[in-house]
Amino acid sequence: MKFLPALLFVIAFPLAGQTPQVPHKMQFAGMTLTIRDDARKEIQKDVDALTQSPKHFNIKVERARTYFPLIEKVFSEEKLPDDFKYLVLQESALIPDAVSVSNAVGFWQFKDFTAVEMGLRVDKVVDERMNIVSASRAAARYLKKNNYYFNNWVYALQAYQMGAGGVMRIVDDSENGASHMTITSKTYWYVKKFIAHMIAFEESTKGAGEVQIATFESKGKQSTSFWAKELEIEEEQLRAYNRWIKGNNIPDDKVYVIAKPVINTNKNVTLSGLANVTPPSTENLAKGVKSTRASESKIRINGVSAIKALPDDKAKTLAERANVDLSSFLKYNDINSSDPIIPGEFYFVGKKRGRADQAYHKVTEQDNLWRISQQYGIQLRKLKKFNRLKSDREVAPGSTLWLSSMKPKNGGGGELPKDVVEIDEGETFAWSLQTPEPVPVTDTKSIELPRTAQ
Repeated sequence: MKFLPALLFVIAFPLAGQTPQVPHKMQFAGMTLTIRDDARKEIQKDVDALTQSPKHFNIKVERARTYFPLIEKVFSEEKLPDDFKYLVLQESALIPDAVSVSNAVGFWQFKDFTAVEMGLRVDKVVDERMNIVSASRAAARYLKKNNYYFNNWVYALQAYQMGAGGVMRIVDDSENGASHMTITSKTYWYVKKFIAHMIAFEESTKGAGEVQIATFESKGKQSTSFWAKELEIEEEQLRAYNRWIKGNNIPDDKVYVIAKPVINTNKNVTLSGLANVTPPSTENLAKGVKSTRASESKIRINGVSAIKALPDDKAKTLAERANVDLSSFLKYNDINSSDPIIPGEFYFVGKKRGRADQAYHKVTEQDNLWRISQQYGIQLRKLKKFNRLKSDREVAPGSTLWLSSMKPKNGGGGELPKDVVEIDEGETFAWSLQTPEPVPVTDTKSIELPRTAQ
């Protein structure tokens, strides 16, 4: 059975019940929104417009059922409220290569400079704005950064379109930390448009899609033809679901998430979601399709394979299970043969990197240098060198460790650098604050394409 390209098919199913009606009150991201009658009329018009064509509505619903499980998992990992997944429908209608008149691209409609700032690669080889996992993670972190300024998810949403600086200029601090907000006709149009999308699609997008996405991690520089054979699908189909690959090869500068479509023959199929390792070949799930459940005992950290220790494991048994000689295993993990193996901890089966893929780490009560080096897949000696440390005794809870560059000699008393925003406990992200002007609204072929993440 041959897949149709990239969800361009239409599943013919009727809209359940009547057009959704805008309520007087609703929940969004843990906040209660009271919607005044003037705003309800405006939002209802948008809901009606979104649902008036069963054909176009059903196409978006089917895309959402396919991609939402991946977005939900990323948002859960990033600790972002799940409700923000409806924003991707507003931004791009889940079209991976959507391009706006302002040249914003991809699922979450990032401009190139913002995408690069968020850690996405954008060039002639790779454009991660079209990678559903990478772009969703970038969108989550962008929204969390906005919420750092406002402590208000409605304003964080508004800032996604007009920038944090733009929102700061037009709102006051009285709503910071608010758990309740009133939506009126004066509420920013982008927020009302989002509410319309959430109401229109919330019920219809529940359940599994006709096509689901299994994910695999790249392993060094490989061609698209290699991955087509590896995943047992046609190369054309691989490219249709991985439009972020611009050339003929996936580069080896970091680990990339590769999407594979799987026909959902019974709607009860269990997929690996965001698989951490390439799953082994097992029995077919559908015609010519491998199972995608990854081994729960193996993951990749900072691009290096690691294996979970079982309750009775010792260094020797772990090394044997990983097919690695004992001396190499001990060296990879910065341990001695006499050191106890911690059940549930992941141990590396390859050499850790010289730097982490994160910039900073805030030390907790439970941390020590070895645990942090394992958490980020960075060599212990490099971690010590970056932070000018010799032992764990010099690491105090609440202090900040540098993971990918040398900490200045005057390290600021353990506080974060000025250009770093603390996102949530134990997690940081480096930013260059920009406050560009709002982007004009443009409709394209009746699909709600971008307002740009600035």
